[in-house]
Amino acid sequence: MQMAEETMYVNTADKCLSNGFEVVESKLSEHCIWMHEALDLASEALEAGEVPVGCIFVYNSEIVGCGRNRVNETRNATRHAEMVAIDDLRKHFSSAGDNLLGSEPPADDCETSRLTADDVFRSATLFVTCEPCIMCTAALRILHVPTVVYGCANERFGGCGSVVNIASDKLPSLGPELICLRGPFAEKSIDLLKSFYKGENPNAPCPKRKNLVQEQTVASGELCNSCE
Repeated sequence: MQMAEETMYVNTADKCLSNGFEVVESKLSEHCIWMHEALDLASEALEAGEVPVGCIFVYNSEIVGCGRNRVNETRNATRHAEMVAIDDLRKHFSSAGDNLLGSEPPADDCETSRLTADDVFRSATLFVTCEPCIMCTAALRILHVPTVVYGCANERFGGCGSVVNIASDKLPSLGPELICLRGPFAEKSIDLLKSFYKGENPNAPCPKRKNLVQEQTVASGELCNSCE
């Protein structure tokens, strides 16, 4: 009887471990699927001459908002992928004030259509190819987004710990802490960024224009001197 009980205990423990492993595998597989979607948007940004970062909001296993960098296109330095995705999500859900204004829900009303954008932000996960910058991390925290899964670290402007930790610092005015997780495909995210920075951004300012004029002036002076 004692042997049987021990055997039963071992089997139960093994089953628990197995289930835990399956849950981890399932979560990783799900993250890979969503990150692929974000990478597609990052590739689209690269083709458009933008810094290749893409992201999606996922709620109840559905994409409810997506975005890619549009800084050069709009000539607006705040149009990062995350900010574009925030605006995209808001287009699909009513704002908190809509019901106060007496707006009627759609005829084919369902649970999702009754949600406001703020409701969705509080339960959605953001998948983004590169760690959000300080600005975007603060925005996500203000919206009470619970979790961000990102591909590669942002060692120049990262707000999830690479530069500063806006995500979890004690900043009550920003709302609850933001959980930031390193996700899959970091190398692919880095490769896209390398492809962009190997080329030249045609919309970037020319800070060396003055130096170029000076160099041309010096060169002309040298030419004149050589002619004397």
